[in-house]
Amino acid sequence: MHYFSYIDVGVSSLPSAMSSLSQGGLEALRLIAGADPKLVQIVSLSLQVSLSAVAVACLAGLPLGAAIAVSRFHGRRALIVALNASMGLPPVVVGLLVYLMLSRAGPLGELGLLFTPAAMVVAQAILITPIIAALSRQVIEDAWMEYREQLHSLGETRLGAAVTLLWDLRFSLVTIVLAGFGRAAAEVGAVMIVGGNIDGVTRVMTTAIALETSKGDLPLALGLGMVLLVIVFSLNAAAYLVNETAQRRYG
Repeated sequence: MHYFSYIDVGVSSLPSAMSSLSQGGLEALRLIAGADPKLVQIVSLSLQVSLSAVAVACLAGLPLGAAIAVSRFHGRRALIVALNASMGLPPVVVGLLVYLMLSRAGPLGELGLLFTPAAMVVAQAILITPIIAALSRQVIEDAWMEYREQLHSLGETRLGAAVTLLWDLRFSLVTIVLAGFGRAAAEVGAVMIVGGNIDGVTRVMTTAIALETSKGDLPLALGLGMVLLVIVFSLNAAAYLVNETAQRRYG
């Protein structure tokens, strides 16, 4: 009897739950359509942090990937294995390490970067640099194996060949950069640790969604979730279009 009573209670609560969800969704759409200041501020900060992290990661990852692709040296295979393994770095571990580095007792504590957007940029850049470096290394190495003799016949040094391949493969590399941005935009663990999720200072979409859901503020959480989904889908569509454009132009 108790078992069936639990079922009855659960079934009877479904309509109210669906009603609350639909109301939350409508309110979320209202916030987005009305450009709610709090939502806009959170989305703006998220984009600033993620774009900055991607820029830093590209400055480090693309040259590193190209250098490894065209070079042959002792320990190269081990470096590639380590680089590929770093693509799966646990975000909370990265956040903890950055926290320890930037805390007052840490070696970089005097910079005062902890619980600032700059600390979040550092954490995200550390997470996505191996992704950009490893994927670009594979793409550039495949092209290097195909065009190595031609580049040598033109008198290109390894450095010159790396620069040439980076430029020639720019469309393929754009998709890698977009993948890195998507990874950064969806990050929550590391930025929560080093940013502190401070309202109006370091609160980004992912951390705000986690906080507002725990508080029961579904409209804002759903609104931010919708915006984040739109960004992710837009990135995937952009990557697809870039690939299609590259194939039509060079295919």
